[in-house]
Amino acid sequence: MEKPSISLVIPMFNEEANIEHAIAYAVDALSQHASDYEIIIVDDASTDDSPELVRRAIAGNPRIRLIRHDFNQKLGASLRTGFAEAKNELILYMDADLPFDPEVLGRAIRAINVTRADVITGYRFDRTTEGFKRTLYSVLYNWLIRALFRISIRDVNFSFKLMRREVLKAIDLHSEGSLIDAELVVKARNRGFVIQQIGLDYFPRIRGESHLSSPGVIFKIFRELIRFYPEMRERVSHEEVQRVVREKREAAVLADDRHPIET
Repeated sequence: MEKPSISLVIPMFNEEANIEHAIAYAVDALSQHASDYEIIIVDDASTDDSPELVRRAIAGNPRIRLIRHDFNQKLGASLRTGFAEAKNELILYMDADLPFDPEVLGRAIRAINVTRADVITGYRFDRTTEGFKRTLYSVLYNWLIRALFRISIRDVNFSFKLMRREVLKAIDLHSEGSLIDAELVVKARNRGFVIQQIGLDYFPRIRGESHLSSPGVIFKIFRELIRFYPEMRERVSHEEVQRVVREKREAAVLADDRHPIET
């Protein structure tokens, strides 16, 4: 089977201890499993040397791009920025601290072809290595999302999500914080896209600091959940989804015609 083209989106905030390592392993996996690829790193106003390390990687590989936020906007905004820039057939989202081996991309591509799914979302075989508190938070949050939206998702916030580009064209994401993962899979399901799950070995962070389990992050999740709950529950027909995708595709073509590439 032909290899797909893939856009990898990596949100980054103060990841100088991890980002070069993540890029190296991502490039290795993408080179093996993609016909063409791009790596879009969204720097959420880092205050350490992360951006300079990415620029060093870009100098050796033109397929890597760096997009910088002027101020810190959190995970959801970073992913929305990266998704908007992604151009390839499949789009993968991965955290900068390498919570999984990027080599599993090959298995995920195989799964999306075999099952004809639109989204492959990963779940952790073993979450207990995170510690009791974070494991408890994860279990309760997954239970809440399943109960509120009647969706069978095992590990909604895990950062392995491989999706067809049409999925992102059909949905509008609004979350600024970590609710973005739930918003993505719930809206995709409610628009008739097929979601499959694969289990992955999970590698807990050993360098740098996680910013995803602080009280502020958790408070923002619940605040946005209340705000976006009605919209996330809304079901959209297949015909409406196709109309939205078609309109966005036509708008993109018009934009390209108005701004031709200079040679």
